Amino acid sequence: MWSYHSKNKNINIKYIYYYLKNKEKFFQQIGSKMQMPQISISDTDGFVIPIPPLSKQKQIVEILDKFDTLANSIAEGLPREIELRQKQYEYYRNLLLDFPKS
Repeated sequence: MWSYHSKNKNINIKYIYYYLKNKEKFFQQIGSKMQMPQISISDTDGFVIPIPPLSKQKQIVEILDKFDTLANSIAEGLPREIELRQKQYEYYRNLLLDFPKS
């Protein structure tokens, strides 16, 4: 469990969340080396997070939020995907079955 905050207005905290979530296995490996799994302050103090411009951070967060919605929301993602595949099927079916009339 991580808790972070920043007074820096050029940091999107959700960008930091996504970045750290992406590095979860790295931190699990560090923590698992201890008898009682934990991460020390020295492990996190030496960890560098690349901080792109705020506009880029916002763009990354928007894209990852959309993927998260599609991947995890049955109410939004799955029915939309089924609808798109149905339209794709109908399009190719019609293309295959609409022969030129002689």
